[in-house]
Amino acid sequence: MLLMLAEWLERYYSAFNVFQYLTFRAILGTLTALGIGLWVGPSLIRRLERYQVGQQVREDGPVSHYAKAGTPTMGGALILVGIAVATLLWGDLTSRYVWIVLLTTLAFGAIGGVDDWLKLTRGSSEGLRARTKFFWQTIAGLIAGTVLYATATTPVETALMLPLLKDFAIPLGLLFIPLTWLVVVGASNAVNLTDGLDGLAVLPTVLVGGALGVFAYLSGNVVFAEYLGIPYVVGAGELVVFAGALVGAGLGFLWFNTYPAQVFMGDVGALALGAALGMVAIVVRQEIVLFIMGGIFVAETVSVMIQVLWYKRTGRRIFRMAPLHHHFELKGWPEPRVVVRFWIITVVLVLVGLATLKLR
Repeated sequence: MLLMLAEWLERYYSAFNVFQYLTFRAILGTLTALGIGLWVGPSLIRRLERYQVGQQVREDGPVSHYAKAGTPTMGGALILVGIAVATLLWGDLTSRYVWIVLLTTLAFGAIGGVDDWLKLTRGSSEGLRARTKFFWQTIAGLIAGTVLYATATTPVETALMLPLLKDFAIPLGLLFIPLTWLVVVGASNAVNLTDGLDGLAVLPTVLVGGALGVFAYLSGNVVFAEYLGIPYVVGAGELVVFAGALVGAGLGFLWFNTYPAQVFMGDVGALALGAALGMVAIVVRQEIVLFIMGGIFVAETVSVMIQVLWYKRTGRRIFRMAPLHHHFELKGWPEPRVVVRFWIITVVLVLVGLATLKLR
């Protein structure tokens, strides 16, 4: 929106040319989303408290979490507002990638919002039925994949890339659509499962999102892409503004979500953030790198799958409780220790993911 205004003003004052630089607009997007979070956050928390929009705690969860019952939830709406406003202000609104990624993120946020609302109205931790939630996630994921496939202009946009291998691509054809569904829905639910402790999910999301922004910037630049041996995706660079907005909105929310949390993001935030990561990874053709950098999300998801399968087969549990962060809580780790150690692991995994840029 403001980019269009800057392009018009540039005809009268050349200094407005600075808005053509992706890095400049990404920084502005980050600061805008962060500012919105810090400014709107306190009033949002007060409103949530006033209308008694409080967290419903799982009855089978750790006893230490019972004290969190009633803490304002659905704070993820603050993240979505920050992302949407910053992206619309500083992004190039003629970019199809901006609209596809943003609308998919908001769609998953809407699904999570309905789930959160049902939990509140029913006064329990049960919201949408799992099948219903999965159905709507599938619809949103398939629509996103279909639109990306139908609007692709080069073969590389729908090919599978493998890290560490230069000039290697597997044409997917129509299989690109189910791959998109798998990555987006999988990432969405993985972040949602991780969102069980104060600040646990949001900072890893910020770190991975920021790293994907780096990939977006490099993939959208033909010189950098050719030098690094990564796929050149025309127009993907514009997603660095979206990634910057995600980073800023996430940090703004973390200000209030850090231990002890004043507000929880709820499914409205967790499902949306996971979908956002998955969509950016799909566009820049780095799904496998997302799997590496989001290793914490993967571990949390796998721990639940293993626990359920093993319990059905043997009647016994491998972990004291799933997802994985609850296992360490029940082993006696204080909540902040679990959170910070998971953050540190994410930093290491993100660096490993970024290292694949040169190891080809």
